[in-house]
Amino acid sequence: MRKPIAALAVAAALAVGAVDAQAQDRLVIAGRDAAFGTALARMVEAYQQRNPSVRIERLELPGGPLYERIALNARERARALDVVMLDDIWAPEFMANNWLADLDRLGGVPGTFVKSADAVSRNPVGTGPRFAAPMVGNVAMFAYRADLLAKHGLQAPRSWTEVAAVARTIQEREPGVAGVAFRGIRGNPIVTGFLPILGAFGGEIIDSQGRAALDSPAALAALEQFLALRPLAPRGVETWNATEVREAMEQGRIAMSAEFWPGWAGTLDDASRSRVVGNVNLVSPPGQTRGPAPMLGAWMLGVAADSPNAARALDFIRFVVSAENQKRIAIETGNPPTLAALYADADLVRQFRWYPAQLQALENAVARPRIAQWNRVEAILGEHLQMALVGQAQPREALAEANREIQRAIAR
Repeated sequence: MRKPIAALAVAAALAVGAVDAQAQDRLVIAGRDAAFGTALARMVEAYQQRNPSVRIERLELPGGPLYERIALNARERARALDVVMLDDIWAPEFMANNWLADLDRLGGVPGTFVKSADAVSRNPVGTGPRFAAPMVGNVAMFAYRADLLAKHGLQAPRSWTEVAAVARTIQEREPGVAGVAFRGIRGNPIVTGFLPILGAFGGEIIDSQGRAALDSPAALAALEQFLALRPLAPRGVETWNATEVREAMEQGRIAMSAEFWPGWAGTLDDASRSRVVGNVNLVSPPGQTRGPAPMLGAWMLGVAADSPNAARALDFIRFVVSAENQKRIAIETGNPPTLAALYADADLVRQFRWYPAQLQALENAVARPRIAQWNRVEAILGEHLQMALVGQAQPREALAEANREIQRAIAR
């Protein structure tokens, strides 16, 4: 049960006071590299200026090594980390194993977060106590060249079937421009690109009973639609990752991208890098038999359950996710916020014109299955999706085999 707001405020005040009273002077933060790392580094610098007596150590790691580091710390109760940055899909494992501190018990984190990101920060999802604070409001968007579609009298596609039709027309009429692109490399990239299509067709990886659910007509229809995009994509798309998709869009070599993350969009309107300034629209992904099903990709901050400096760690997290600093992070680094009100902030909308559409996508975002075995499940699905993409397996066979392996993985 959540604490009443008044009680939460009192507890929060007590927790902040505890930081001063206990004179905790050390903070070890484990977080991501790249753009997320830049945002976190800015926050560490700002927090250090405000709290010069605190000794802060920041570990900057890629996603995989970061997971291994904080999971190992948690399993061994090493008491070596205080603040941990985690992908929302890691949360089920961390929460189930009691590797994260209950932030409500520590004093709470104020703020009205976007509903989808708020839900996955709690255990049970959406209703339980908060075990993490959403920091990065990532959500899969769909990108299209508004100028090219207008030139050829085409409307923005509302379904994945229409995506293929628009892509075919553009490819026929615009030499040197591929109709659509996506990430085809095996593992997380191809799975992430496929999930909005799977969801739009009503398919699931895991059903509500916790069973593998890919062996379904909806999943087969989604995969066949996904594979129908390949002839309309640039050659070699099966090896494409984020860099290739982003650069192709910026250089005007593709008309649409089935998947475009807000973190890739920061330079779309930068004339020093982009040839399509003002011409690319970012919107919620198309629907099909169901409405849009954009994939949530939030990153969160939690306090390690064995942190020796939990009160200080909570104070740092509150600082990072405050409205003032969420806005600063967005302006300086392009990382999308998680506080809902900031998507209507005039300064941010002026800089990121797609923010209203991004908020809509976030409100409708679909989280990945809340299972502790997600890493293994994603690897299995990613392997079989790419086999189908390169023609080494038929769609029905690929899904059936993936389903069998996923069922075994989640039964362990």
